[in-house]
Amino acid sequence: MAKNSTFSDEEKAAMQEAAAERRAAASRGTGTKRAQADLADCLDKIAAMDEADRAIGEALHGIVTTHAPGLAPKTWYGMPAYANADGKVVVFFKSAGKFKMRYAEVGFQEWARLDEGDMWPTVFAVASLSPAVEKELTALVERAVR
Repeated sequence: MAKNSTFSDEEKAAMQEAAAERRAAASRGTGTKRAQADLADCLDKIAAMDEADRAIGEALHGIVTTHAPGLAPKTWYGMPAYANADGKVVVFFKSAGKFKMRYAEVGFQEWARLDEGDMWPTVFAVASLSPAVEKELTALVERAVR
């Protein structure tokens, strides 16, 4: 990264991926064909991750498709994400490897129903996958779409 750069190389790449996603979405139209292509893109992003990130990404994908079937898989800034019927991302997975971070993140956008009082977390660090982590992620996803 250049000294005077506002964005890291990884952030710039994510913005380029977002632009490509918008172009692809426009060319795919709507309906089943688009949903299948969006799912394939999401699964391809998960498959391309290193082993630790892939395990978390696969677990999150399973949790969302099982416990929040109304959310549609897609990619968002090159990350696996799940959107509501309006196409707005509710939950996303940010792999540690993509941004050279020490932990992955599961994040929730404003469309998630996680509101609790005047302040609540919207991004959760996930250092490794365990049954307890899967249970907590399941509860968060279920709460996000209640």
